[in-house]
Amino acid sequence: MDPHRLAALTAVIDTGTFEAAAAQLAVTPSAISQRIRALENEIGQVLVVRAAPCRATPAGEVLIRFSRQQHLLAAEALAEIRGPDRPAGSRTVVPIAVNADSLSTWFGDVLTAVADWSDVLLDVRVEDQEHSTRLLRAGDVLAAVTSEPIGVQGCSTRPLTAFRYFAVATPELVARYRGADGIDWSAMPLVRFNDKDDLQHRILERYGVADAPAHNLPGNDAFLHAIRHGLGWGVGMAGQIERDLAAGRLVRLGPDDHVDVMLYWQRWKLRSELLDRLTDAVVAAAGERPVWSGR
Repeated sequence: MDPHRLAALTAVIDTGTFEAAAAQLAVTPSAISQRIRALENEIGQVLVVRAAPCRATPAGEVLIRFSRQQHLLAAEALAEIRGPDRPAGSRTVVPIAVNADSLSTWFGDVLTAVADWSDVLLDVRVEDQEHSTRLLRAGDVLAAVTSEPIGVQGCSTRPLTAFRYFAVATPELVARYRGADGIDWSAMPLVRFNDKDDLQHRILERYGVADAPAHNLPGNDAFLHAIRHGLGWGVGMAGQIERDLAAGRLVRLGPDDHVDVMLYWQRWKLRSELLDRLTDAVVAAAGERPVWSGR
């Protein structure tokens, strides 16, 4: 598998078009097309779905993972050979996936650790913890914080810690939707991060409610701001909402209205010093939080 062909495949999927891939690699779109066709002929399978944007087929995802692994190992080998004489500013890009709640809380300690490393550039993709394995499977990231205990093929899994999310709302919102029989869960609007965020719906299922009006706010600050200002109810980690609960700005919706989420760290199975170092930083940061944080 020619590395130039693999690079062309990766660039097409990363940028979404043959033209953008050509610009990234400083070649012509025709050259990109020829390399992709040659690679498909070599493998004997279609590797790219020619759509807008282009996406990899399952066979293409396997080759993209291989290409990124090859790139990482080559970068580490060069760094080891050059040692202190490596070019100033030469760093290895490490794409990872982290859910928004972790990124705004405990994962900050990982960023603090990486700040002292002179050989790494992080490329953090914000993805729901239940869907980050998709990025691993597609070869888009080297590692991910996920709620999936079963590893993606070719990846190892480390348990991190578990967090408890509480269902909360403003007292005014609760009063508006509370009747003689309790809260009208089917009518009271909820706030979720995006349509992949099902934590609120786990609460609804306990009350036999299949759905409710939902606002989508894909930003951690905006999500919490909306709950604090009565746009709808939602779930928050203890560290995010404890001051609001203490001040009475938010109230819990019931003693059992919580969701427990166990988090794991999945990474590619590579003999990579860089990935080992990053894994140690992630495990250390998560380990400083007690299990069921905020009980």
